[in-house]
Amino acid sequence: MDRVVDDDSPYGQGSSFLLNDRPSVDDVNDDDDADVNPSVSAQGSVLGSWGNKKWGDTASYIAKKKLQSWFQTSDGNWELAKILSITGSESLMSLSEEKVLKVSSDSLLPANPEILDGVDDLMQLSYLNEPSVLYNLQYRYDRDMIYSKAGPVLVAINPFKKIPLYGSDYIEAYKRKSIDNPHVYAIADTAIREMIRDEVNQSIVISGESGAGKTETPKIAMQYLAALGGGDARESGILSHNGCRTPRRAEAFGNAKTSRDNNSSRIGKLIEIHFSETGKISGAKIQTFLLEKSRVVQCTDGERSYHSFYQLCAGAPPSLREKLNLKSAREYKYFQQSTCYSINGVDDAEEFRVVVEALDAVHVSKENQENAFAMLAAVLWLGNVTFSIVDNENHVEPIIDDALLNVAKLIGCEADDLKLALSTRNMKVGNDIIVQKLTLAQAIDTRDALAKSIYSCLFDWLVEQINKSLAVGKRRTGRSISILDIYGFESFDVNSFEQFCINYANERLQQHFNRHLFKLEQEEYIQDGIDWAKVDFEDNQDCLNLFEKKPLGLMTLLDEESTFPNGTDMTFATKLKQHLKTNSCFRGERGKAFTVHHYSGEVTYDTSGFLEKNRDLLHLDSIQLLSSCTCELPQAFASNMLSLSEKPVPGPLHKSGGADSQKLSVVTKFKGQLFQLMQRLESTTPHFIRCIKPNNSQSPGIYHQGLVLQQLRCCGVLEVVRISRSGFPTRMSHQKFARRYGFLLLEHVASQDPLSVSVAILHQFDILPEMYQIGYTKLFFRTGQIGKLEDTRNRTLNGILRVQSCFRGHKARQYMKELKRGIFNLQAFARGEKTRKEFAILVHRHRAAVHIQKHIKAKISKKRFEDVHGATITLQAVIRGWLVRRCSGDIALLQFGSGKGNGSDEVLVKSSYLAELQRRILKAEAGLREKEEENDILHQRLQQYENRWSEYELKMKSMEEVWQKQMRSLQSSLSIAKKSLSYDDSERNSDASINTANDETNPPWDAATNGRRNGVENVRPMSAGLSVISRLAEEFEQRSQVFGDDAKFLVEVKSGQVEANLNPDHELRRLKQMFEGWKKDYTARLRETKVILNKLGHEDGDGEKGKKKWWGRLNSSRVN
Repeated sequence: MDRVVDDDSPYGQGSSFLLNDRPSVDDVNDDDDADVNPSVSAQGSVLGSWGNKKWGDTASYIAKKKLQSWFQTSDGNWELAKILSITGSESLMSLSEEKVLKVSSDSLLPANPEILDGVDDLMQLSYLNEPSVLYNLQYRYDRDMIYSKAGPVLVAINPFKKIPLYGSDYIEAYKRKSIDNPHVYAIADTAIREMIRDEVNQSIVISGESGAGKTETPKIAMQYLAALGGGDARESGILSHNGCRTPRRAEAFGNAKTSRDNNSSRIGKLIEIHFSETGKISGAKIQTFLLEKSRVVQCTDGERSYHSFYQLCAGAPPSLREKLNLKSAREYKYFQQSTCYSINGVDDAEEFRVVVEALDAVHVSKENQENAFAMLAAVLWLGNVTFSIVDNENHVEPIIDDALLNVAKLIGCEADDLKLALSTRNMKVGNDIIVQKLTLAQAIDTRDALAKSIYSCLFDWLVEQINKSLAVGKRRTGRSISILDIYGFESFDVNSFEQFCINYANERLQQHFNRHLFKLEQEEYIQDGIDWAKVDFEDNQDCLNLFEKKPLGLMTLLDEESTFPNGTDMTFATKLKQHLKTNSCFRGERGKAFTVHHYSGEVTYDTSGFLEKNRDLLHLDSIQLLSSCTCELPQAFASNMLSLSEKPVPGPLHKSGGADSQKLSVVTKFKGQLFQLMQRLESTTPHFIRCIKPNNSQSPGIYHQGLVLQQLRCCGVLEVVRISRSGFPTRMSHQKFARRYGFLLLEHVASQDPLSVSVAILHQFDILPEMYQIGYTKLFFRTGQIGKLEDTRNRTLNGILRVQSCFRGHKARQYMKELKRGIFNLQAFARGEKTRKEFAILVHRHRAAVHIQKHIKAKISKKRFEDVHGATITLQAVIRGWLVRRCSGDIALLQFGSGKGNGSDEVLVKSSYLAELQRRILKAEAGLREKEEENDILHQRLQQYENRWSEYELKMKSMEEVWQKQMRSLQSSLSIAKKSLSYDDSERNSDASINTANDETNPPWDAATNGRRNGVENVRPMSAGLSVISRLAEEFEQRSQVFGDDAKFLVEVKSGQVEANLNPDHELRRLKQMFEGWKKDYTARLRETKVILNKLGHEDGDGEKGKKKWWGRLNSSRVN
């Protein structure tokens, strides 16, 4: 059989299957539950007409092929059955358990072929009916594929277990578009890219029942946004660290255990993430809606109050526990209403530690943290305050016990003031103030209202602290992505005021959903004049009118009854039945109950407690009590409540109690917040995520069809798929389309009007006509078409950017090279100048040092010589004196001895003097000998130096003689060359004179010829030779002067006349080598010059010989 689809896609569009393996599209005519896949709609009409001709009897075909259909069993579940035969309006079918049943053919719904099992988009199903959708979702859920698409809506089924679908690897894959499976990451990626592309704020609306996964989904979306749009280190860190942990911080104060969810969010949250112009995160803000305050004082069995209370009781450190006088959670009366004090698998003490770390992360001081925990403890102790009756009229007073004293201590007030505020009420009548005592019921209501108000204000204060830590960006441009996490529809056995408000909010959100996907879509199609068949859908406007209509709406009647002092829940229910009995969405029940037909189904409400919860009375006495407290937080709470009570009242909402009561009811405040939320969402492009709870036991792997089907009906998934399948979810104005993609066309086409450009783009990229429609002002595209253009545009822009980057890189490198070259030149010049200056300074210092050394050495030598000379003279004088005295002493002794014989004493004295003199003389002689020896040694060294100097002088003289001989030989060679040149010049001059004389008799043409020849051939060689010789002579003079100066300097260094830090012998050898090298080079050049001159001379000789021969011939011809 022929194949009817392309082979590129695994789902419907690309899978190949045989016609005889599945029914024809026209085989099942079910307008409500069957639809045609748009991907094969172009061929579907052909198949349908051909199929009608070939198989006129559809029933026989189905029976023949034993196709599968869906059959609803008695328990309400759908089961896949195989049709065995069809007889009239009945069909015989076999079930999976081998049961054979005969049922009506009208009760069967067609099943999709196996090739479509597990498609990720419900739009790809050939048969779009409830059992097919349920089966497809279950097929994916059993394989841990919890995300599916229903047109523009993401359906997320809670797996109740950890699945490896998250983390940095998946974030990077969705960022690079390498994965296109349905995911929260994909929704967040689409939102941020459309925000940047269209410059329109985006919103992600997350809804679902309690326990469907609404709390975790915003964390996943923020995780991706923080990774994709992270700004600087502080801003991206604030969001990734604080933003993703903010839901967990708020969970402790806004989440509680219910019968359906262990971590049910009892408040709506709108997280608004702001971005800069470059798409980087610049800050965030959190807004909350309708905290369930009644849970603080009322707790149903099997449920818990807010997590923060239990975490404080379980995890507070001993110091804080002693300061707050905390007890076990079982000892507080607010918690004793339920027997549930813990959650399986949750450690409240550990969670308290996490909450403290989170408060530290948002820079809440330790003092403020203790104050916040004190407010929680005060709420707990308020529940333990008891009353005693004091008179016959049932008036009461609080019992002064530990509970009352602890509350007074924790909030910072006097116990008497607290006692008075809980048991009396001040009422102003005219100019007088009347003190009214309270009954037991009134006192309990006053106590509970104070507890609820303290907790509500504490929650608002906590959100304010979180917003301060997130609002760090200073470059906000107004672009933002808002993530709305709000409670889904709730329908319990007993539904009270909280369910009434929650379901009203969901009706309003469903209206927004309908407006975006149904109403506005179809209205825009019709206004823009495109070919469109209107699709019917269930509108909930009647239900909204039931809630909001004035003066006979549910909310209006509730506020009206709340203003009456004698109004009761029963009178309210009676009034509803009386005024709303004709409304199709309302039905009165027995007693205090009434039923509202919501778009998700009927919900019966019990009006017990409606009026009291709507009034939410906190009288002025309680507010004044808080304002008089010494603690900062109660004062701030009172200030906020007083500011709210001063706001204008939109209608007659004044409640009992006169001027001492608050102005706005809970319903009115909630309605105002909801309208603000809707206005904000209307200004954004929404993206919807529907969370589905597969079972009520919160167990993984269990899939209850009835529960899932109920939630799918509430979400309107089937209607969404039908609209999206036949609609055009992507649209763009002609101008914007041409501006965005016009550059992909040729220049002359891009210059035309936007519509022509748009049409040219569509034709150029071969977009099929059924995939788009052209309206009056916009282009409308089916799903996925604009993505192809975006991919082409991105590839083109990336190519352009790559070329630009290469060219800019080339220019930058060229500029860098030129800059480096200039820098190198500048550095070389600067370093050279610096080095020259340093060398000049060094030379100057060297010369100065040599001069100083010369003078110092001369002075030292002179002093040494003078010392030696003076010592020598002194020594000579001593010796000469001693010699004179010796000679004269001997003569005197001889004369004395001969003259007197009796002078022995005198002779002895003289001999002692003589001995002393002899000793001194001997010592002087020894010193003289030493000096003589030293003098001899110095003379020897001096003789050695003189010998070496004479040898060195001889060597230098011999070298100078050799140099002079060589110089004389070079000079002689040079002079010979000069003489030869001068001789040639003289000969030429003489020849020229002779020729001039002889040419006078020659014919005119000979003279002209010879003149030109002589002028050209003789003058140029002669001048060239003279210039070469003169350059050689100049070089010789310069070189001889340089070598002479260098040799003289080395001789002075060698002799010690000049001090220099060099080796004269080594430098002399190097100078000799340089001289030899220059000599060889100069000799070679001189030899080459001689050869050239000889050639010139020979040429001149040959010319003269030719002249002579010519002259001889001329003379011979004359003689003849």
